[in-house]
Amino acid sequence: MDFKIIHLEETDSTNQWLANHRSDDALAVVAEYQTAGKGCGENRWESERGKNLTFSLLIHPEEIPASRQFLISEAVSVALCDTLSAYLPQEDWLSIKWPNDIYHGDRKLCGMLIENRLQGSTIIDSIIGIGINVNQETFLSDAPNPVSLRQILGREVDREALLNDFLKQLGRAFESEITPLMYRKLLYRQDGYYAYEDAKGPFKAKLLNVLLDGRLVLLDEQGTARMYAFKEVTFII
Repeated sequence: MDFKIIHLEETDSTNQWLANHRSDDALAVVAEYQTAGKGCGENRWESERGKNLTFSLLIHPEEIPASRQFLISEAVSVALCDTLSAYLPQEDWLSIKWPNDIYHGDRKLCGMLIENRLQGSTIIDSIIGIGINVNQETFLSDAPNPVSLRQILGREVDREALLNDFLKQLGRAFESEITPLMYRKLLYRQDGYYAYEDAKGPFKAKLLNVLLDGRLVLLDEQGTARMYAFKEVTFII
């Protein structure tokens, strides 16, 4: 998968930029600064100008049926973990907080927003917005747990090299067909019971499964399996 890379000094949102400039090619648009960077739902992504990697990808995953679109999230998440892990000491570990945040310990290193355009059973194209905290040293928003590579490593990281490493890793991920098992092995909170909250209130549960359509299955302390779509449950950290 060869990406044409487009660099922007500033834009409202790289996802929105790609939505306005769709192409038959695979595109990667990188912004030094986003005035309205998108997180999931109503969230906004905090990123200091020129310090991090804020970019979006346009791909055409024609071989993936619409019913299995969560495979895109799995492939990108695994590729991000593999790429970022190469920059960290061996004793450090990264995990995927369902559905697709990348965590270093209990702190968020990377997030993404995927917007798929469907026509019947076909995915016409997919816009994948990614924010990686690279060289930012201070976070000012009320996000509870951000962390950057600079904070972890104590030194700056070459953002362009990191981007190129990730694009190569993502290409390999799609070529080798990332499996749900590879994704599940990297999931945050693999063992034991942890605190969550849903519409009925807080509870403790352990991770039981992630279904092929992306829904999360938790097993609570009473032995009841609880199934959630995205945004229906909150991780209490």
